[in-house]
Amino acid sequence: MTALIVVIFLLIAFAVLLTLALRARNMQIWLWGYLTRRRPELKDGPVHVMFCFVDHFEPGWGKVNLDTQRARVDRWCREYRQMAERHRDADGVPPQHSFFYPEEEYAEEHLNKLASLCADGYGEIEIHLHHDNDTPDNFIATIDRFNKLLHERHGALPADPVTGQLRFGFIHGNWSLDNSRADGRWCGINNELILLRELGCYADFTLPSAPSDTQTSTSNAIYYATDDPHGCKSHDKGVPVRVGGRASGDLMIVQGPLGLNWRERRWGIIPRIENSDVRKACPPTPSRVDAWVQAGIHVEGRPEWIFIKVHTHGTQERDMDTLLGEPADAMYTHLETRYNDGQNYVLHYVTARETYNIIKAAEAGKNGDPNRWRDFSLPPPPNRAP
Repeated sequence: MTALIVVIFLLIAFAVLLTLALRARNMQIWLWGYLTRRRPELKDGPVHVMFCFVDHFEPGWGKVNLDTQRARVDRWCREYRQMAERHRDADGVPPQHSFFYPEEEYAEEHLNKLASLCADGYGEIEIHLHHDNDTPDNFIATIDRFNKLLHERHGALPADPVTGQLRFGFIHGNWSLDNSRADGRWCGINNELILLRELGCYADFTLPSAPSDTQTSTSNAIYYATDDPHGCKSHDKGVPVRVGGRASGDLMIVQGPLGLNWRERRWGIIPRIENSDVRKACPPTPSRVDAWVQAGIHVEGRPEWIFIKVHTHGTQERDMDTLLGEPADAMYTHLETRYNDGQNYVLHYVTARETYNIIKAAEAGKNGDPNRWRDFSLPPPPNRAP
């Protein structure tokens, strides 16, 4: 009897410790959905891998002076060209980098340099925003002003071919889309999804944000979220984008891979959280690349087109050797060696806008080679126009 009591006590202690560990990393938000997610069965033929690298690109990170900011941007424009030139996907396209530039850090000379890099075929510019205790009116004025500035002065952002409205991809600073932090910091707006839709946002690329409490219970998905203007974190769940479906709600959410990394465990025991972040502390190793592919994020009904969206904060010195040096170079080599044989896999380097276009093409029932649909819904921005 005593032994049974001890066993019961140990089981209870283990359950308590496990619960505390999960909550310490906010894993209770998403873990059950991740564990119960059904993996699709693939059809015959190659799997097309869309690889999209998005960047919370902040030259002023750390409140540095203008000379330091210039050095950061100059290094990116110089060394990214050099690295990208060594790589090509199945379509002959070099790695594409989507620069989500923060409105509050605008500097004309930085954007001119990035626009030139994009014009040379290495990426596109989108919108990033850090704000706190904001109001809808100020948010509308801020995004509208920045939209026009990026388009008119730097040739960034496409115009909708039907309405003429400027369209943009969005990443929320500090992960706090739609006021999603439990403490209410770094946003302040509960109807942010509605406002983004009205302002021309075609999709949000913020997630995953684990281990932050801003992470949604939905993971490894592409879906439409409907805003509740009286509540926060309305994008916690949504309607999956599917073949034969149509846009619904207020905003498309494009998530990157999220899961447990058992191959690179802490102390050889505890799995790390795989949250698509690429930097010095979590370099893009081959095993991580394989895990991104295995996540199989796709439009429902088109499992042979998978979307890998990874993210970084590209201007922090401690990480730039990883992002512009051998680790990133090896990542692209692994992608091209293992996932571009033409029979089992076909690799496509895509921008955020091209990712959205290919998703919309899948929704419209397009199949075959997704390279045909890079400009399906939204044309290239002026600085990328042919």
